[in-house]
Amino acid sequence: MEKFSQRLKILRNEQGITQTQLAKETGLSQSGIALWESGKRVPNADVIIVLANFFNVSTDYLLGVADE
Repeated sequence: MEKFSQRLKILRNEQGITQTQLAKETGLSQSGIALWESGKRVPNADVIIVLANFFNVSTDYLLGVADE
């Protein structure tokens, strides 16, 4: 899940938004986002889908399975 945490942080920073802004836009918790970005927790499939849709990337990309 290391790739996931890295890609989540990169995508968020590319959008120029904070964890708090991402939480508000997606309905997720800021603390959850912080834990996922630090690699301390792994999100469930529903959350991965929400984040992939928000950033307009595939779940495979977000999980580090694909490079595009």
